[in-house]
Amino acid sequence: MLDFNQMLESSVHFGHMRRKWNPKMAPYIFMEKNGIHIIDLHKTAEKAEEAANAIKQIAKSGKKILFVATKKQAKEVVSELVTKVNMPYVTERWPGGMLTNFVTIRKAVKKMNNLDRLINDKDTTKINKRERLQISREKAKLEKNLGSISDLTRLPSAIFVIDINKEHIAVAEARRLNIPTFALVDTNTNPDLIDFPIPANDDASKSIELIVKYMCDAIVEGLNERKMDKDAREAADEAEEINERALATELLDEDDDTELSKDGAKIKKVKALAEEEESSEKKPRPRKAITTKKPAPKK
Repeated sequence: MLDFNQMLESSVHFGHMRRKWNPKMAPYIFMEKNGIHIIDLHKTAEKAEEAANAIKQIAKSGKKILFVATKKQAKEVVSELVTKVNMPYVTERWPGGMLTNFVTIRKAVKKMNNLDRLINDKDTTKINKRERLQISREKAKLEKNLGSISDLTRLPSAIFVIDINKEHIAVAEARRLNIPTFALVDTNTNPDLIDFPIPANDDASKSIELIVKYMCDAIVEGLNERKMDKDAREAADEAEEINERALATELLDEDDDTELSKDGAKIKKVKALAEEEESSEKKPRPRKAITTKKPAPKK
């Protein structure tokens, strides 16, 4: 669970001014001080733990979580932390229809990869210097907007958003496709739009870094558990295969013993017959009675 001292040092508890607040954030507000709402850190820690457990299960199942943070304070923090866990992210302009029109986005990514291959082609006679420059510029533009999602071959299983007011298009697309949403919700946002809201300051870079790092640690735990489960399954399969081989070998040995016993019985039977014949030959045969025929009477 998040440490309270770290949250205080990172200014997680600072919300917006009272005149900018959203009444639906009332359950997450602790108090008001100098016209500024203070977020209840107990609720922050509780909601962050709930979100981390959900993200951990998604990562454990081998699915992707898309991080969206195009505001200046979050760009570098999100790109640095999320890259370490090998998850896709958007830190430049959100391309409209990225989720609802994902097929077109994939075509743009494919085009970017084709341009990259064309530039790195060893046969430089195919394109001249001017064309190469134009291709490089087009590729740089595509890479800036789509480079972080080049490995995203299917729709993400969840999205994590920093500042849902600024990224309202991304949230709307995810809700339309029933994709689970995670987000930092400040006192000027509507938490009902998010499946797993985390009440926190979404303007301070330290606050964003603390929450995103906590989510990334949960992703790492999920990936490690997935790897352990995979190793355990492989070990179990290997042990089962060894047992099957041992059982098959044992059955073969039993069959061989059975055949040998049958052959032995046959040999014993043959020997017994031979001995019986030999003993019968040695015994004196009974002599036949000699009968003399009487001469027939003369007539």
